[in-house]
Amino acid sequence: MDKTFYRFWSNKGTRSEPLRPACQLDFWLHPVSTELPVDIRVPRSSLSSVKEYLDAHGIPFSVMINNVQELLNEEKAAMEENQRRERSTRSFNFGAYHTLETIYSWMDTLVAQHANLITKQEVGRSYENRPMYVLKFSTGGSNRPAIWIDTGIHAREWVSQATGVWTANKIATDYGTDASLTSLLNTMDIYLMILTNPDGYAYTHSSDRMWRKTRSINSGYSCRGVDPNRNWDAGFGGPGASSYPCSDSYRGPSAHSEIEVKNVVNLIKSHGNFKAFISVHAYSQLLMYPYGYSCNNVPDQPELDSVGRAAVQKLTSLYGTSYKVGSICKIIYQASGGSIDWSYNLGIKYSYAFELRDTGRYGFILPSSQIIPTASETWLALKHIMEYVRDHPY
Repeated sequence: MDKTFYRFWSNKGTRSEPLRPACQLDFWLHPVSTELPVDIRVPRSSLSSVKEYLDAHGIPFSVMINNVQELLNEEKAAMEENQRRERSTRSFNFGAYHTLETIYSWMDTLVAQHANLITKQEVGRSYENRPMYVLKFSTGGSNRPAIWIDTGIHAREWVSQATGVWTANKIATDYGTDASLTSLLNTMDIYLMILTNPDGYAYTHSSDRMWRKTRSINSGYSCRGVDPNRNWDAGFGGPGASSYPCSDSYRGPSAHSEIEVKNVVNLIKSHGNFKAFISVHAYSQLLMYPYGYSCNNVPDQPELDSVGRAAVQKLTSLYGTSYKVGSICKIIYQASGGSIDWSYNLGIKYSYAFELRDTGRYGFILPSSQIIPTASETWLALKHIMEYVRDHPY
């Protein structure tokens, strides 16, 4: 169905009836303050009523994407063309989006090519019984201090998973040639989970490109899935998470109800020596630290802020991409049940979340031509954080 992507600013001061659910709006960025825009995807059938509502309440708005379906068609055509090219050349294009099966198959190739550095571990199965794999980069030793990186916890944020793939390859190929990364891996391990929500990701390819959640069944509802980044045991059920199963930010019936979250929790806890936990999302160009569920500063706020700002300086140095740094609660919105709040409360001091490109021109449908630039600049920030963690043991 043709849909238009709108950006508007919350109305200052006035309280009014919300837009009706009948409009079938898909919020890409939720209303949080009068300073931040709201991004919504609107079905053609609801366009006139949404415009009337915004005009009637004096809410300024602009059209960011006139026809979302056109962009989706272009994205699909580019993927199909790339698949043909990869088959004929027997190569893998890091500047393209890929299906779950292709990524899993590529991971096997990467492990085979770098068997002295990488192992692939299955940490459990998803709700729909797909394997969940983490790539472990290690030069040996037992239970060494480790860094956790996950991408793709929200299914539709495709540049996140693509950045995970590029990053895995970068670590594999730079080890032994990049002195700093080599010294890091000589003392620490890196765990990278590229497809943290495999069922959701598969569903974005087969059925609904805009799917965000897991695919678990919600008892008594036809709506499926839980927001896996509202499901962690950190302020669970607080503000910024919905109790309604049909909401995109549905928290789930209980903390860690989602097997995908539980699998990661079990690995992190059983390992017991993670020093950094980094989760990669899209979009908005932010580097955030805890808390999301509370606007109070965490004890390590000054250090986390200064490390984050230095990391973003490195990121910006490549293409001039502008990022904001701050706690989740203060720079986007209060959100409970998030992964980096959980990891921080567990004692993993260096807990960060990225929101990658862009700031709304394409939103979740970032063109594949931006994958490599996005991954390359993000790598500079990731590397800075990892080097800092290596140099500041605790």
